[in-house]
Amino acid sequence: MEERKAIVEIKHVNKIFGENHVVHDLDLTIYKGEFLTMLGPSGCGKTTILRMIGGFEEPTDGQILVEGERVEEKEPFERNVNTVFQSYALFPHMNIFSNIAYGLKMKKVKKEEISIRVGEMLALVQLNGFEKRYPSQLSGGQKQRVAIARALINQPKVLLLDEPLGALDLKLRKEMQLELKNLQKKLGITFVYVTHDQEEALTMSDRIAVMNQGYLDQLGTPEQVYEKPATKFVADFIGESNIFEATITEIKEGKASIGLEVGYASGQVEKDTVYAPSEMVYACVRPEKVLFSQDEIEGFNITGIVKEQIYVGNIIKSNVIIGNGQTVKLSRLNADEVPKVGERINLYWNPDDVVIMKSRGFQIHHVIENARLGGD
Repeated sequence: MEERKAIVEIKHVNKIFGENHVVHDLDLTIYKGEFLTMLGPSGCGKTTILRMIGGFEEPTDGQILVEGERVEEKEPFERNVNTVFQSYALFPHMNIFSNIAYGLKMKKVKKEEISIRVGEMLALVQLNGFEKRYPSQLSGGQKQRVAIARALINQPKVLLLDEPLGALDLKLRKEMQLELKNLQKKLGITFVYVTHDQEEALTMSDRIAVMNQGYLDQLGTPEQVYEKPATKFVADFIGESNIFEATITEIKEGKASIGLEVGYASGQVEKDTVYAPSEMVYACVRPEKVLFSQDEIEGFNITGIVKEQIYVGNIIKSNVIIGNGQTVKLSRLNADEVPKVGERINLYWNPDDVVIMKSRGFQIHHVIENARLGGD
C-alpha cells in the first residue's frame, strides 16, 4: 500500500484570545488529495484552525507546515493555499471573467494564459457562457461556483472552505455537496472543509476531525466516527444516539455485562481497553440498532412503554420511556414491524452494536483518589 504524503501538519498548536483558550494543543496531519472536514458546533475552534492554516490568524504557539515548510509567519498570499468563504466575497463591480481572473492578474500572468485558464475554470464549474455576467445576476449556487473557480485558478495545493454552502437552501446545498466532492476527486487537490452540519460531513469527507471546545475529540472516517464514537460528545453530536450511564459488572471473553439505572444489558468491549471493577461508563446505541421484543432476551432487562411514533417518510421513529424517565429512540423503515403506541416492550441490541466509552468524570476521580492515597 502506497504511503500517504502529508501536505499540512499542525503540531502542538494553541490559540488564545485574551482569557479564551480557543484551540488546545492540536496535533493533526492532513494528507495530499484527501477531503478532510473540521466538524463541530459554534465556538469549538474549527474556523480558527482554518484561519491559522490560511494565514488570517497566527497560532499562540506551535507549528503549521505546508509541504514540510513552516508557514506561521508567512502572509496568506505567500502560502500555497486558497480560501473559499461562506459570503462568496466576489467583487460586485467586476464581471465573472474578471472575478475569476483576479488572482492571475495580480501575479501579472499573460492575458492569453489568463483567458485560457479562466475558460478552463468556467468549464470545470459548469458556468460556460457566464463570463460577462455580474455577481448580482447569479443565483447563490452560481456565486459559490465562481468563488470556488477563483480559488482554484491559482492551482493551490490546499483549498480551505469555511462553511461555503451555509447560505444556500437545503436542496441546492445537497446538490452542491455532491458537486464539490466530485470536483475534489477530479482535481486531486486537498480540501479542508469547515461545517457544523453532521450530514454534510458524513456525505463528503474522507476523514472527519470532530472538535469539542477547542479539543480534537476524534479523527476518523465517516464510518468510524458514526459507528464507533470515541467520546460521549461525538456520539451525541453526530446523528442520533441513545446514551446510557452504566457500570461494568463483569467482562468475560470480550463480552461485558453492564448495569444500568433501570436494569442490565450486554455489550462488546475493545480488546486493549482496561476497565476497573464497577467502573462508570457510557453505553451508546444508535436508534436503528435498538431491537424490541415482547419476550425477555437473555442478557437484557430493559423495559419501556412506547410513548409516540414520528413518521419521517421512509422511516418511523418510536420514542420509548423506560423506568427512570429516559427516552429511548428506536428507528425502523416503515415497511418493517414497529411497536404500537402504549405497548410495553423489552429493549435489547446485538452486543457488537453498542459502543462502551469510558467516563472522563470517573477517570478524573480515579486520578484524584490515587493521588490522595499515594498510588500511581
